[in-house]
Amino acid sequence: MENKKVAIITGAGSGIGKAAAKRFANDGYHVVLNGRTESKLNDVAEEIGKEQALVISGDMSKPEDVENLINKTVDTYDRVDVLINNAAIFVGGTIDEVSLEDWNKQLAINATGPFLTIKNAAKHLEKSKGSVINVSSVSGLGGDWGAFAYDATKGAVSQLTRALALDFAPKGVRINAVAPSLTDTEMASGVMEDDKTMTEFKKRIAMQRAGKPEEVADVIAFLASDDARFMTGTIVPVDGGLTASNGQPKL
Repeated sequence: MENKKVAIITGAGSGIGKAAAKRFANDGYHVVLNGRTESKLNDVAEEIGKEQALVISGDMSKPEDVENLINKTVDTYDRVDVLINNAAIFVGGTIDEVSLEDWNKQLAINATGPFLTIKNAAKHLEKSKGSVINVSSVSGLGGDWGAFAYDATKGAVSQLTRALALDFAPKGVRINAVAPSLTDTEMASGVMEDDKTMTEFKKRIAMQRAGKPEEVADVIAFLASDDARFMTGTIVPVDGGLTASNGQPKL
């Protein structure tokens, strides 16, 4: 097998994951596409070119699926250079509305998933002196109304990033995260299609629009590159200026 670098991308069937897959393929990587819907992953592989993509479907909240993802990647390419933890779900609601099942499901995919992938890929990343990029959120930096469970999982991703960066730095592995604000993805489609809600978002986002998946993917690619070689434990907002504000209204 040729000695190209290898990037594993979870949640690669749409949105930020799909955009990251296309960007890394364009940068010359072999890309390993993971998600729960194999048909979506196959469509992405067709766009990229099947000679450059490997589809391994699975649920990153399940230890056996994570082990399969890492083992098949290494069996195929004999290396892991970049791990992008993007898979996530959203279940909104106040605490009286969110069930224990809803809480556990979000926690399992959004927070336990990255823990499992990093744990299983660690020795391979140490060998390649590789990089992990977690997809957190501005919701992992501050709270939202009616989204406490999702926010808690993204807060966990942010702190996982910071703390593991300390542990892995002596081993030559960098761990960073991006924190997007509203991004035009399937997960955000309900918001994007609601004119009233978008009007409110535009009041808070300095650039007055949602982000594009490609704009987040470009920052992920930067964090994986040698240009970011002295960055680790960093959470990079990709938010159109949302977190630049102290929250006071425009006068």
